[in-house]
Amino acid sequence: MSNSLEGKIAVVTGGSTGIGLGIAKRFVSEGATVVITGRRQAELDAAVAEIGPKASAFRADVAVLADLDALYAEVERTHGRIDVVVANAGGGSLAKLGEITEEHFDSTFAINVKGVLFTVQKALPLMRNGGSVIVTGSTTSIMGTEAFSVYSGTKAAIRNFVRSWILDLKGRNIRVNVLSPGPIDTPALRGVAEQAEGLIDYLTSQVPLGRIGDADETGKVAVFLASDASSFVNGAELFVDGGMAQV
Repeated sequence: MSNSLEGKIAVVTGGSTGIGLGIAKRFVSEGATVVITGRRQAELDAAVAEIGPKASAFRADVAVLADLDALYAEVERTHGRIDVVVANAGGGSLAKLGEITEEHFDSTFAINVKGVLFTVQKALPLMRNGGSVIVTGSTTSIMGTEAFSVYSGTKAAIRNFVRSWILDLKGRNIRVNVLSPGPIDTPALRGVAEQAEGLIDYLTSQVPLGRIGDADETGKVAVFLASDASSFVNGAELFVDGGMAQV
C-alpha cells in the first residue's frame, strides 16, 4: 500500500458492483475515504461491508437529478469537499439496428450520458481546485460492435465531453480523464453474455493478452488517474483492455 490517496475524499457512482466496486476498494486501500452510489440498497450495503469502514453508501440514480442533489448535499454535510469524482455508473444491452426501441435509446443515454454530465457538473461546487475527475468510458467508443451501437454511441459522447470539459475547467486545475475498460469480468458483462452465447470466449480471443480483465485492474489504473502521479495527464483516454482496441 502506497497511500497515494491519503486524506482524499472520493465519490464513485455505480460503486456497488463490478468496475466501480473495484475502483472503490483500490481507493480505500490507498488511503481515500469513499462514498459509493448505486440504485439497490442491498448491493450498496454488501459493498460497504466488503470495502470497509472508510466507505459509505448513498442510494441514488444518476439519471435523476434530484438524487444527485441529495447525494452531494450529504457529501457536503459529512465531508465538506470532494477531491476525486469517478463518474462510473452506466450500462447497456444488446439491440441491432432495426430492433432499437425508443425506451432502449432513452434509458441508455439517460444513465450513460445525462448521468455522467450531471454527476460531474453538480460535483463542481464541492470539488477542490486541483482535483481529479475520472469518467468510465469503453473500448466501444472507438470500435464498432454488433448490436451495441446505442451503448457505443454513449461512450463516444462522453469521450468528447472530457475533451471539452478540460477547456471549460481551465483555471481550476481540475484534471478530467477517461478510463476505458475492455472486457472486464463483472456482473454487467456476464449479464450481456447471457444474451449472446459464446460472448466471453469471443472477447477473450480478441484480447492480445489472451484473457478478459479483472475489476481490480481497472481500480489500479483509476488510482493512478486520481493521484498526483498523473498530475500532467489531462483529457486523455486510458485504455485498460489488454490491447483489444489497439490492434
